[in-house]
Amino acid sequence: MQLSPYIKDLLYRYECVIIPGFGAFLANYTSASIDADSSTFYPPGKTISFNRQLQTNDGLLANYVASVEGTSYELALQKIRNFTGSLSLELSKGERVTLDTIGDFSLTPENKVQFLPCGTENFNIASFGLTTFISSEILRDIQQKQLATAQEVPVLGAPNRGVAPFIKYAAIGLIAIAVSGLTGLKIYEGTVQEHNFAQKQKANTKLEKQIQQATFSITSPLPTLELSVTKQTGKYHVVAGAFRVKENAERKVAQLHKKGFAAINLGVNKYGLHQVVYASYQNRLEALKNLRTIKATQNNDAWLLVKKIALH
Repeated sequence: MQLSPYIKDLLYRYECVIIPGFGAFLANYTSASIDADSSTFYPPGKTISFNRQLQTNDGLLANYVASVEGTSYELALQKIRNFTGSLSLELSKGERVTLDTIGDFSLTPENKVQFLPCGTENFNIASFGLTTFISSEILRDIQQKQLATAQEVPVLGAPNRGVAPFIKYAAIGLIAIAVSGLTGLKIYEGTVQEHNFAQKQKANTKLEKQIQQATFSITSPLPTLELSVTKQTGKYHVVAGAFRVKENAERKVAQLHKKGFAAINLGVNKYGLHQVVYASYQNRLEALKNLRTIKATQNNDAWLLVKKIALH
């Protein structure tokens, strides 16, 4: 599917990637494990699951699509809507839909969306370069018996006086080999850790360059809605838009003030964008109620930001 590469990129960095209007992929970290029956070693990773209930647009996927394709946020949202529509249509026909390296979607007899993760992709960047491997069984008991047999060689009189020194030197040699083997193993482990750390840094740098945000411009004012809203503070914010240029953000705040909103510029986020909000609320239910009103009458792309910010 056309959005699979974008979703895959985001799953390396985030634990939740929402496809607006369809559902969300959740990434849960798993530790390294061993399958004793098959002697298989598995590196740390992430298990991917799907939650149909999380459909509200958080802006993550749309912003990433817009930045990679060099298009506007609105066009990116439209592309996502087309993607979800095509996905839902194929599922309604009883077809299985595959997202490359992510998993398969299908409908159950009860018409519920079922997700089966692919399992071939490790989305944990801390395990970059590590693969599953099978270790052959170490026959420690047989080796111990062979060593015990060698030590039981009888020493018979003077003619065999050279045997004892030979066994002594052989034992010293075995100890030296064991010590050198342990030293080599430590050096190898250190080299592997250094390699994995370096590869992780490269992966982080590449993804940081790719995760950028779109720049928005104000084209035409929205329809006027007269609301009597007082300035509020809180951690629930109804976001009107994000702007690369500060002047555009201030212009948007002024427009919303004329419409009666207690709008404010929250400042620059970690992506370098100025976030403008319609209002901020202390109560989550009140914020959701006003979000629904704004989406229905003002801006269908408005979304809720939950972040504790001290506003003055």
